[in-house]
Amino acid sequence: MTMTSPTTRPAGLVAIDREMARQHGDALASFAEAAEMAARVAASLERTGQLLLLGMGGSHAVGRAVEPLYRALGIDAIAVPLSEQLGQPLALDGRTVIMTSQSGESAEVVRWFTETGGNAETFGLTLEAGSFLARTAPSLVGVGGTELAFAATRSLTVTLALHLAILAALGEHPSGALVALQAPESIDIRPALSALENVRSVVTSGRRLQGVAEALALGLTELSRRPCFSLEGGQLRHGPMEMLGPDIGVVLFRGKDPTATLVTAMAISAVETGAPVVIFDSSGEAPVAGATMLAFKPATGMDAIFAMLPTAQRLMIAFADAHVENAGTPVRSTKITRSE
Repeated sequence: MTMTSPTTRPAGLVAIDREMARQHGDALASFAEAAEMAARVAASLERTGQLLLLGMGGSHAVGRAVEPLYRALGIDAIAVPLSEQLGQPLALDGRTVIMTSQSGESAEVVRWFTETGGNAETFGLTLEAGSFLARTAPSLVGVGGTELAFAATRSLTVTLALHLAILAALGEHPSGALVALQAPESIDIRPALSALENVRSVVTSGRRLQGVAEALALGLTELSRRPCFSLEGGQLRHGPMEMLGPDIGVVLFRGKDPTATLVTAMAISAVETGAPVVIFDSSGEAPVAGATMLAFKPATGMDAIFAMLPTAQRLMIAFADAHVENAGTPVRSTKITRSE
């Protein structure tokens, strides 16, 4: 294993550190400033009862994270990669569309609006007020401007805060999520980092918190350059468990919701394979023997997401720093993807 010198932090990670230091404050400010536009989106959702969430990369992971929260309010929500919508489109008629792009300039975003024009119920979520997306569609704009560092951290948190504003306009109580942003829990990641020290790949998984699992897998892959990926809990159970063993790390997300027992069952099975298992746990349930537990206050929904996400981000950054020399500096990608 290659360990970065403790006295020399890679420039890419220093840039991520700066974004992370701002994310809670920017998220709180974004929530406060988004009320008027959030009310417009909520009114659209009350008219249509259907929501199509479009985005790429981390923006799609945000869509996956909030998908079950809108469904719980009776809204027929589905998150689809924008590239898939371009090639195999779902009908827009009768749907509210939320297009998410932190830069507002991604190639797919520009092409989608050029080819379709959106519909009368299309809204944007972005971090850049002057972007193509913000100029083209009525948009909720996060505070703090475009995220400059590679790998999504602040952009995820701020975009989730914009969704929190929409959910609040629909009648959800945001107090628990706001507390998680105002007073984040400090969780020691060292046991989890030690558990994953010698793995060659990581698979992340959840049930209702699957979107957070997908965001972590994306960040792990981007920063550590290892093939880390995410499978929804049921999908992991149906065959892919064949890959598990001592050199494959498993990171699970368990919230205080009816799917917690399924996550527990998966954790027990994964431990039995010899795979190192880490559980982000806000379920309030008993620890799983043999797994490394990162325990949070019992929470569900957005409360659990905001509680867990900063710790998940710290883990992915530390994991990458332990495995590559210049973590945080992309060698094959760019921050804003301008080609398909």
